[in-house]
Amino acid sequence: MTESSRPEGTPEGIKEKLVRTKQRWAEEGRLLTGTAGDPERDRLPPGQRLVTDWPVLDLGIQPAVAEAAARLDIDGLVANPLSLSWAELMALPQEERRNDIHCVTQWSRYDNDWRGIAVIDLLARAEPRPEARFVTMESHDGYTTNLPLDDIARPENLLATHWEGRPLTRQHGGPLRLVVPHLYLWKSPKWIRRITLIAEDRPGFWEVRGYHERGDPWKEERYS
Repeated sequence: MTESSRPEGTPEGIKEKLVRTKQRWAEEGRLLTGTAGDPERDRLPPGQRLVTDWPVLDLGIQPAVAEAAARLDIDGLVANPLSLSWAELMALPQEERRNDIHCVTQWSRYDNDWRGIAVIDLLARAEPRPEARFVTMESHDGYTTNLPLDDIARPENLLATHWEGRPLTRQHGGPLRLVVPHLYLWKSPKWIRRITLIAEDRPGFWEVRGYHERGDPWKEERYS
C-alpha cells in the first residue's frame, strides 16, 4: 500500500490527513495577521487567542514510552556525549519554571507550571564544541525539529517531566518533553529522545513542509 492510499481511519491515514492540512495552511499563509508584537510589551503574540485548557495536537500517534525505556542522548558536536537513563535523569537537580506557551495553530495558554531538568545544565555537561551552532531533535515517534543553539541554551528552557504538579501525561509528551516557551510550541518536541549538536542547520519535520526555521510568535514566524 502506498502512502497516498492508506485508509484515513488508520493511524498512518490520520497522520497523512493532518500533515496535508497543515501543509495547506502554510501554502495559504493561514492565520497570519501581518503584524508584529513586542514580548516586552505584549503578553499575547499577534494572531493568538487565549485558552484555559491545554489542546492536544500531534500527528495522530502518541507513543507509549515507559519510564524504563525513556532516556535522553545528547550527541554530535560535543566533547562529552551523554546517554542518560530515566533514573539518571531523575537523579539530576530538578527545577521549576512558570511560563506562557504559544501554538502555531493560534492558541496560547498563560502561567504553566513545569518541573524538570534545565537544558543549559545538560548542555554544560555535554560541553558543546566551538563549531556547534544548531541542534536537531528527535522524538520517540520519529518527529524531528531544529533550533539554533542559542535558542535552546536559554535559562528558561526545561526538559519537563511534570506540569501543574503532576507527571506529564502521554498525550502531552510524557514522560519527557522539551519546553522552549519563547518560540511556537512545535519547537518543543514531545517524547524527546535525542538532541544532536550540528554545525549547519538541518530542517525538521514541519520545517521541510513550509514552516519557519525558527518560529518566533511575536514576529509571526509561522511559515517559511
